[in-house]
Amino acid sequence: MARLRIVTPDGKMIEHELTEEGIVVGRSSRAGISLPDPALSREHARVGREDGHWIVEDLKSRNGTFLSGRRLEGKCPIEPDQTLQMGGCSLVIEEAPSPAHSSGIVDGTIFRPATELLDLTRQVPAEGKPRAEESLRRYAERLKLVFDLQQSLARSEAMEELLDHILDGVFHHLRPEQGAVFLKEPGGGFHRAAARSSTPGGAELELSRSLVREVAEKGLAAISLDVRVDERFAQAASMLDAGVRSLLAAPLLGPEGSLGLIALCSKANVRTFTEEDLELLVSLASVAALRLRNIQLAAAAAEQKRLQAEVALARRIQLALLPDRLPELSGYALHGGSVPSMVASGDFYKAVGRNDGRECVLFLADVSGKGLAAALVTASLEALSAGPLETGLGPAETFDGLSRRLFERTNPEKYATAFLAILEAATGKVTYANAGHNPALLLRASGESEWLGATGTPLGLLPWVTYGEREVSLEPGDTLILYTDGITEATNPDGAEYGKERLAEALRAGREIAVAEAAARLEADLMAFVAGVPFADDRTLLIVRRDPASVAR
Repeated sequence: MARLRIVTPDGKMIEHELTEEGIVVGRSSRAGISLPDPALSREHARVGREDGHWIVEDLKSRNGTFLSGRRLEGKCPIEPDQTLQMGGCSLVIEEAPSPAHSSGIVDGTIFRPATELLDLTRQVPAEGKPRAEESLRRYAERLKLVFDLQQSLARSEAMEELLDHILDGVFHHLRPEQGAVFLKEPGGGFHRAAARSSTPGGAELELSRSLVREVAEKGLAAISLDVRVDERFAQAASMLDAGVRSLLAAPLLGPEGSLGLIALCSKANVRTFTEEDLELLVSLASVAALRLRNIQLAAAAAEQKRLQAEVALARRIQLALLPDRLPELSGYALHGGSVPSMVASGDFYKAVGRNDGRECVLFLADVSGKGLAAALVTASLEALSAGPLETGLGPAETFDGLSRRLFERTNPEKYATAFLAILEAATGKVTYANAGHNPALLLRASGESEWLGATGTPLGLLPWVTYGEREVSLEPGDTLILYTDGITEATNPDGAEYGKERLAEALRAGREIAVAEAAARLEADLMAFVAGVPFADDRTLLIVRRDPASVAR
């Protein structure tokens, strides 16, 4: 039996049983494993087994499926423990231990289930049996050792300090030459979190991936009396050359599964480990795992608190940038609003009059990313745009300078899509530039629609960009709608997106009512569509409609 272990973008771990037939992963409810990751396609990839081997098949996903950093095309073989990347999710196939490995000797190494050893060590020796007094004494000694380690670890509050205390305990009681603690990473791999040697210049403790899998992932404790006869150590040349012969390894088992493992090794002429040593290491590892988990939970809680504070600050910055009110423009009705999602984003809009009210500037932008970083870039974008707009520059010229300055002041992954329009109040002429943003919707009084597409790339994406600008006429009864992709990319339980065509239809139905009421009806239609699916992004809308009775002067 095998499992597919998944770590979602928010760090949540999901496990799903894998069968020979395989399973489809995606964000649609029709997928065998449905994940709420907007970067996934509705049916992103299939993981299954063919001809005795595991395979992954990318189902023509939009953002791709990656194995070891390489984008996959079609079907590709995959080994257990290799990490797949789909959107923001990491996936690893885990094979359950076979009966041959559940307990016994494999290539000179003895494997025993750690839980069985723990049960044995907790059994009080029966009185009246041969050597009962000796067994009780050793049982009491082991209890004291475990208790002493537990007391020592309880004083550790930082991870580095805790790992040092763990190695202190095992080195004191088991006297190895080298030791190391390996901890599981969020993506499924393992890293050496702490190491120690009792001799200066001792060889680093090297473990093969197969041994790590047996111990850390299958929960088997291991003792090797001679690593030379175990092919798992064939590549550990430096360790073998140093004369290392005996090895112990025990999983760090927590309530929710393995956290990693502890491994110890020694030269034959210094120390040969025994099965009693293995039992003691398993007991010590069990105590260490509980404290490790507590510190990990405390660290996760502190990080969550920090992220919540960051999101709250980002939200305050974002709200401070949004206008309190829109300008009054004779012959026109304006409405704007931004509905926040669960995570602060970089949506921003403003409408300001200039040239003594003869013009109205309509500006809407969406900065890449989430949280505080996006909010700070949004604040920078608002500040950088204020001067050019106040001095009367046109959309294209404003974007030319704004993009260059944003590129110079931000990291390469930070950019913004934006739509900027200058409306001449007297004539209804609209001059606009679109920096890689969603096409604005020009809804005619007759119900016909036009989409105002891009005239250049997103702001700040490239160092030197020249933007084009175009003109349209806003006739009496016409409506211009600017929006962010939080509206059009909202999804329903089937993974389908709301889309721009449904947006146009909803607003077309409300073209003869007040713009604020039309926006409210759009929001109601959107909520009915998503049917409870959380919004992945903010929903920002800016509407301007020319009064049907307006006459050009």
